Amino acid sequence: MTDRYTVISADCHAGADLLDYKPYLPRRHHDEFDAWAATYVNPYEDLLADTADKNWNSERRLAELEQDGIVAEVVFPNTIPPFFPSASLMAPAPTAEEFALRWEGLRAHNRWLADFCAAAPGRRAGVFQILLNDVEEAVKEIRRAAGTGLKGGLLLPGTPPGSGLPELYSSAYDPIWAVCAELGVPVNHHAGSASPPLGDEPAARAVFMVETTWFSHRALWHLVFGGAFRRHPELRLILTEQGSGWIPGVLDMLDYYHGRLVAAATKSSAAKSSTAESKFGAGLADSMGKGPSQVWRDNCFVGASFMRPHEVPLRDRIGLDKIMWGSDYPHDEGTYPYSREGLRIAYAGLPREEIAAMAGGNAARVYGFDLDLLDPIAAKVGPTVEELTEPLEEPPPDATSPAFAKGGSVRVW
Repeated sequence: MTDRYTVISADCHAGADLLDYKPYLPRRHHDEFDAWAATYVNPYEDLLADTADKNWNSERRLAELEQDGIVAEVVFPNTIPPFFPSASLMAPAPTAEEFALRWEGLRAHNRWLADFCAAAPGRRAGVFQILLNDVEEAVKEIRRAAGTGLKGGLLLPGTPPGSGLPELYSSAYDPIWAVCAELGVPVNHHAGSASPPLGDEPAARAVFMVETTWFSHRALWHLVFGGAFRRHPELRLILTEQGSGWIPGVLDMLDYYHGRLVAAATKSSAAKSSTAESKFGAGLADSMGKGPSQVWRDNCFVGASFMRPHEVPLRDRIGLDKIMWGSDYPHDEGTYPYSREGLRIAYAGLPREEIAAMAGGNAARVYGFDLDLLDPIAAKVGPTVEELTEPLEEPPPDATSPAFAKGGSVRVW
């Protein structure tokens, strides 16, 4: 038998065709759905193309992923859920008037996703969605969705400037962290879901590209400084499709501010006098518990989609047990149909146990995939150990993923 890796993509996307969401809505909203769907114009070319069914065609999806060497996937949303103006991942928070219908639309997606995952037992970990406008309703949906077998966990929306929502460090969200810790539900934060709307001018689009990952990273320091992990030590946070090279530098920066502010507050308390800086650190040590780097080591992971070669030398500082490779299927920036080449360009020449962990073992542990089920499939379709030892000299000429872009350096964020 040829020796092969078990590859699990920690970043894929799916969703129903627009009209197929209707059966997953309560009947009382069917007329409203018909009216909305009749006038909705889909703004996404890839969801109007002949290949759009990659999002919902279970058989096609399994076949294409296996052809690409992948045996299981973590499934984030992609298509337009009912009553949304755009893909829910990047849609702004609803107004009070919009909330009720948007909430029903997301819950319809969650129900559809449970059926989609059930169509390929053990092969898909579906990530369900919530809104933060009503924490009590969110907690109910977390319990319900987790009970339907959606093992991918929760997709945490962002709270960008202007959203009108409390910041993620707010204690208002503590019931959400509590139920996720209680049920072992991973909390996922995906790139793009925390950026404020910037408009559609050329400059706005460029600024979005520069800033979007920074806005996505904010969930890390908000939850760390907000003490969510001190109060709920079983809570797990996964940051996906945000790169990974930024992590060591940002952790150093967070440790610096944490140490500086706590020291100032401690010194001020002992001297029974206060300084401007001590006021910033007041109560921080008690509310946070462990420092940022320790929280990362104990509670956090990175969905390092199509990891770039310049990020790989940082893997020990990031944590070899933290990194989960992803193909971003079916997006054109993903590695399909060249995921074997994407793995080679990043990992060729690394120790076998390191590749096995980053390519699938870590994702199996974090999301609860059964390797006894997946390994026999991988033994037929996975990339061979031998082929991943060979460096990729030239990327495929028609590859569209940034994984194959020349150059690249570690970013500030």
